[in-house]
Amino acid sequence: MDKKNTFIGALLFIAAFAVLIYSQKYGPQRPAPAGVQREAARETAAQAAAQPAAPGIPPAAPAIQAPEEPTFTTAHADRSGATVTRLNNGFVEVNFTDAGGAIRDVAFKRYPAAIGRQEPFVFNELHADPMLAFVGVPGLDRETRYELVSRSDTDVTYRAVVDKKLEVTRHYTVSPDKGTGTDPYIIRCETTLRNLSDAPTAPMRVALSIGTAAPSDALDNGLQLTTEYSNGKDQTLVRRGSLEGGSGFLGFGASEPKAVITGAGPVAWATVKNQFFAAILTPDDPAVGIETRRVKLLQALPDADRRAYGITGTVAFDLASVPAHAQQTIAGNFYVGPKEYPRLSNQDVFRKDEDRIMDFGNFVFRFCAAILLTLMTWIHSWTANWGISIILTTLALKFAFLPITLAQSRTSRRTQKIMPEMNAIKAKYKDNPQKLQAATMELYKKHKINPVAGCVPMLLTIPFFFAFFSMLRSAAELRFAPFLWAHDLSAPDTVAMLTLPIIGSLPLNVLPLLLGAVNFFQMRVTPQPAVDNAQMKMMKLMPVMFILFYYNWSCALSVYSTVNGLFSIVQQLVVNRFADTGDPADQVRPGKATRNVTPRKS
Repeated sequence: MDKKNTFIGALLFIAAFAVLIYSQKYGPQRPAPAGVQREAARETAAQAAAQPAAPGIPPAAPAIQAPEEPTFTTAHADRSGATVTRLNNGFVEVNFTDAGGAIRDVAFKRYPAAIGRQEPFVFNELHADPMLAFVGVPGLDRETRYELVSRSDTDVTYRAVVDKKLEVTRHYTVSPDKGTGTDPYIIRCETTLRNLSDAPTAPMRVALSIGTAAPSDALDNGLQLTTEYSNGKDQTLVRRGSLEGGSGFLGFGASEPKAVITGAGPVAWATVKNQFFAAILTPDDPAVGIETRRVKLLQALPDADRRAYGITGTVAFDLASVPAHAQQTIAGNFYVGPKEYPRLSNQDVFRKDEDRIMDFGNFVFRFCAAILLTLMTWIHSWTANWGISIILTTLALKFAFLPITLAQSRTSRRTQKIMPEMNAIKAKYKDNPQKLQAATMELYKKHKINPVAGCVPMLLTIPFFFAFFSMLRSAAELRFAPFLWAHDLSAPDTVAMLTLPIIGSLPLNVLPLLLGAVNFFQMRVTPQPAVDNAQMKMMKLMPVMFILFYYNWSCALSVYSTVNGLFSIVQQLVVNRFADTGDPADQVRPGKATRNVTPRKS
């Protein structure tokens, strides 16, 4: 058992070191100026505008290249002379363009683009195509100028005619701020194709863009840029990394870059998303497929910089033959907004599985994350501070698990107390495993020790830990939420940048260091039954491992774990202060307490 525990400890340390290397290689990188993305966006638009566009026919898709030359689509500038029509409500500003008769971008009025700035975050600001534009359909795509037929405060209608045979009418309605069965981030879209000729049209397949997701800010390396779709029962997730290819880890998992990843229908809904925001198309009738591509958005950054890339998706529909002078309609709801679980889980507005875009993990983790986020949101309605909400949610969890964690603490303390007897049994029966096991179980029975009691609390808390991790890294509510010295709970709490020899520039993140100190003190006050030197050395490295794990993640996770550790320390100190009156092997005289067993210091 000792060798097994030592081996597990070694694996954990190796994993921590791998996380450090991974974070340094792919983790957040601090750009030079604060407005790097918008400046690069202007440069990208200028470069693209300088290139002549082929009228009527879109450029051919890039051919698949060799692994050392990854394939990707490039962003496009707005078509020269395109007219933009704006519709507003209290949550969004939707910019429609007559180039493709589609949605150029959506600005979120309640989510700033950067800390301390008034400009809202704009989804699809840099893009391969306008959202809901036809893709790869000459005469209907982003190269086609649509006529603005009508406009009101809530809706807009565009119209185009192809070869005097097919009339395409596109009608969009922006939802009000409040209303039954709707959401202010939802845009209702209806595209009607009417056959103007005297002969039926041929069946055709058309594709609509669901938008381009870019890194949420200049520090985002895009690891959470994904598309996802549901067939009504199961969900399929495609990460941007799946298109990049690479050499893998030590040669394992190597793959070639891909120009496109195709998913088969039916498609009940499809989304393209970044860490905090998403565009979700929910058609009235399921689509037949989805394609995912990687997009080079920032030409100012080198091809090797992952911050330069976004991800885009197109959803395909099969249209049956339209009889002469008849029409056919593609309609659905298009949500463009934040990844807020309370909003997306409203089944009066969304499908019952659309909240899966929150990336909470499998069923167990998803269930735990939903409980935690719901509780944390309710607490926030009273405290108005997300940091305090995280603390109170953590304390609520600790009190909920208090009975079993107290049992774990008592078991650890009692197990440490019987270690001399345990060592004597091991020495006596070292050549007889059967008698050793029987004597060990008899010793446990004598002192009323349940060896499983030390593992059960950990097994129960692990799902909540991972649920907290998943929830805190993608909840839009935590974006730019301040707490103490941290300006953004969804990012590391960097207070300064240090320049160190050999290592170079290193951010100074306080909360992970504080967590390491708390873990070290917690280890000192917690009874340690193990006496093996190798195990004790591994235990001493645990605080360092926690620092490595947490250093480049959301500081909200450090707040949770630090509070969790502080509560455990107080709990253990209380348990250590009182006598263990539940051990039947103790001889306690009436009216006299047993002297407390002081934890052995390592």
